[in-house]
Amino acid sequence: MKLLAYPLTVLYFLCFGLTLVVFHPIQWFCFNVFGYKAHKVSVDWLQFFLMRCLNILGTRFSFNNPHKIEVGRPVIIVANHQSMYDIPPLIWYLRKHHVKFVSKKELGKGIPSVSYNLKHGGSVLIDRKEPLKSITAIKDFAKRITKNNWAAVIFPEGTRSRTGKPKPFKAKGLLTMFANAPNAVVLPITINNSWKTLRYGKFPMGLGAHIKFTVHQPLELNTFDDKEALIEQLEETITKAVIEK
Repeated sequence: MKLLAYPLTVLYFLCFGLTLVVFHPIQWFCFNVFGYKAHKVSVDWLQFFLMRCLNILGTRFSFNNPHKIEVGRPVIIVANHQSMYDIPPLIWYLRKHHVKFVSKKELGKGIPSVSYNLKHGGSVLIDRKEPLKSITAIKDFAKRITKNNWAAVIFPEGTRSRTGKPKPFKAKGLLTMFANAPNAVVLPITINNSWKTLRYGKFPMGLGAHIKFTVHQPLELNTFDDKEALIEQLEETITKAVIEK
C-alpha cells in the first residue's frame, strides 16, 4: 500500500497545485468584479475540487448532520483538528452558513487561492506570538460573524493532532468568541480519520482514509451562563466521539 502511495501522491500534488493555481484568478475576478457573494461561490467550488483531488488517494468523506441548523444566524463551529484536510469539507458541506476560520497569519501569504481567501473572504489571521493582538482580532472577528450571520470555525486544541488523539482544549479564544457573539448557535463537530492522510508524513500521503464528520446537537449560546462549563461540555462531547486508531 505504501509503495502505491508514492505515484498517487505525485499525481495528487499535481492536481492539488493545479486546482489552487486555476482558482486563484477566478477568486480575484469574482471578488473584484462581482463582490463577496460571487467570491464565496468560487471558494465553495474550490473546496469541492480539492476534495475531488483527495479522491485520487482513495480518500472518502462522510458528513453526518441529522440536525436542522437555522440559516441566517451566527454560528460558532467547535471541532477537533487532525489535518488541513478538515477544512474543505467543513466549507463545502456547511456552505449555506458562510464558513470562516481563525487561522495563523503564516497562511495569509504565499499560497495560491488559500491565502487570497483567508485575506479577502472574511476569516481572521492571528499571530500566536502576540496573544493580546490575537484576542483583539478574534473580538473583531466575532462581531463580524454576528453582523453578517456567518459561521466561525475554531479548533480549540490550537494545533493539529497528528495521531488522532485529541489535545486539551484551550478556552481563551472560545471565551472571546462567546463574549462577542452572544446570540450565536454553538455547533460541536467531531472529525475522525483526517490524520490518516498524513500517516507517513507529507510524502507519501496515506491512502484510503475515510474522513468522517459527526455533527452534534446545536446549542444556543445565550442559554448558558457558565461559559467555561460549556467549553468543558463541548470538549467532552467532541472528544468522546473521536476514534483513536
